[in-house]
Amino acid sequence: MIKRLLKDTVKKRLSLFPAVGLLGPRQAGKTTLAKSFAGIYFDLETESSRLKLDTQWNDLISANELIILDEAQAWPEIFPRIRSAIDLDRKRNARFLILGSVSPFLMTHVSEALTGRLSLVELTPLMLQELHKAHSRHHWFYGGYPDGGILGGSKFPQWQIDYLNLLAQRDLPNWGMHARPQLTSRLLKMLTICNGQLWNASQIGKSLGLSHNTVNTYVDFLEGAYIVRRLQSYHVNMRKRLTKSPKLYWRDSGLLHALAGITSEDDLLSQPWVGHSWEGYVIEQLITGLCLSGLNPDASFFRTSDGYELDLVVKVRKQIWAIEVKLSSSPSEDDMKNLARTATMISADKCILVSRTNDSFESGGLVSCSLPWFLENLVP
Repeated sequence: MIKRLLKDTVKKRLSLFPAVGLLGPRQAGKTTLAKSFAGIYFDLETESSRLKLDTQWNDLISANELIILDEAQAWPEIFPRIRSAIDLDRKRNARFLILGSVSPFLMTHVSEALTGRLSLVELTPLMLQELHKAHSRHHWFYGGYPDGGILGGSKFPQWQIDYLNLLAQRDLPNWGMHARPQLTSRLLKMLTICNGQLWNASQIGKSLGLSHNTVNTYVDFLEGAYIVRRLQSYHVNMRKRLTKSPKLYWRDSGLLHALAGITSEDDLLSQPWVGHSWEGYVIEQLITGLCLSGLNPDASFFRTSDGYELDLVVKVRKQIWAIEVKLSSSPSEDDMKNLARTATMISADKCILVSRTNDSFESGGLVSCSLPWFLENLVP
């Protein structure tokens, strides 16, 4: 079994809080991780588990065992009962481990019922750091879902296509997204073209016959289901005019590649948008790695109207890191000079060029490195 880096974080949070919410996309490994803790498990998507939990509730909350509630968003009635149980004995910690496949934005019952009683952590699909070297070299292509091909087998791309179809047909409607599955599938397909681009809801809306407000609402749901990320623009007082629109990225590169019809790594490298795919993959790994370390970075991107750009800007330890991502094994001196020049516009403390290089180095505030080197050396 692969040890998840988040396990120690969950264990620590359970020691400090009466309830911990383990959130993340379906099939990311939440259930497997939760079952590694000693506890009583209930799948709230099944009627039999709900009935068993209901009839045994008083005995369960009186015992000292951890209660694991999987897919909690499927039974929102449970949240007030959890709150009442916690309030009866506020000094007891490690009582509930609550699993959900939607973010707090969509799981409104969490914020309404358990504010101040619950610590939230996010589990992503498998990260680069969690994989054996034999698997890690294909991580960008397959993505991180454990059953999606990264651990072997021939499920890619059919697993990813089925995953997104089920999301469109069942999950998103159940979570409140009022769109026909066919429309959601068309939207997802169009979002593959938008990966790494400035977000333009009006343009997408025209193609789908929808208003930009409706498109934004639908993408809110896709963000809440951990499918895409809208990276906001970085704002700083300066004379140059700054881009204000966010950028959109797919959070799992394997889902992107499967929906775009990519069937091999050679096929991926021949695509005109391959640089945006690599950029989005690296950005997701960097943000997730920093979050796992407990830094919770404030992440954005920077672009001026006259072409100066930084792929990622993060605030870490009261510092500003300017990060540029290149799909190259031999970044040039000009690449680093351009990065440093743009970084001065935001008074960055560190300039980091992430590429596929085998020769990583750090000199003062300048860093040129590979993604594995960044995760091993710059993430505490």
